[in-house]
Amino acid sequence: MTTTEQQSIVAARAVNATKIYGTGDTEVRALDGVDIRFQQRQFTTIMGPSGSGKSTLMHCMAALDSLTTGQVFIGDTDLGTLGDRGLTLLRRGRVGFVFQAYNLVPTLTAMENITLPMDLAGRDFDRQWVDHVVSTVGLGDRLTHRPSELSGGQQQRVAVSRALATKPEIIFADEPTGNLDSQTSSEILAFMRQAVDELNQTIVMVTHDPMAAAFADRAVFLVDGGIHGEMPNPTADQVLDYMKNIGG
Repeated sequence: MTTTEQQSIVAARAVNATKIYGTGDTEVRALDGVDIRFQQRQFTTIMGPSGSGKSTLMHCMAALDSLTTGQVFIGDTDLGTLGDRGLTLLRRGRVGFVFQAYNLVPTLTAMENITLPMDLAGRDFDRQWVDHVVSTVGLGDRLTHRPSELSGGQQQRVAVSRALATKPEIIFADEPTGNLDSQTSSEILAFMRQAVDELNQTIVMVTHDPMAAAFADRAVFLVDGGIHGEMPNPTADQVLDYMKNIGG
């Protein structure tokens, strides 16, 4: 299969995705009939003003929350057809997560945190693949350290490596550089870009930062729970101008 053919395959999609909180006068439509697709081997950013629904969309796409109406698919799997166990297995094996808070287990070493999803699933991991990820992200000499012995940037490298370790079909990242300085942020984003280009991963990232969006293949903009527009190969200046126009 060629790179172009792989990129044409949809890793995840939402169909008429609607998420409503509250009822009556307090009703809020966090998502209002969103249709969107995320292609394999593509780095997509989701952007928009505060309250636009970007984190809600990501959480519903990642099986961390459920829709009120509509459908979300990971590959050909309709998340709405899965029970609790099925969703747990999907989150462990087919989806990777990176958050602003690193969410590392403080009593485990860096390597133990990286392999934790496979350990919880009770399955062996591909040592060659994990070694390759660790080498690529530059963690080789820190694997026996616990989170408290690592810098914020190193902890986020562990979190990104953990997300990659299971060879997931798609990785969802929610403001992954929000707690990092600009240089460390750029290093993490460059690695995520490398994960797409060289490790054949698929990444969807929520961010408010135009500089972060510039690492992506595509920027999608949400306003009031709906898709406002999108931009291929975004630059920081283009994203900043677009966000100013929509009130971001």
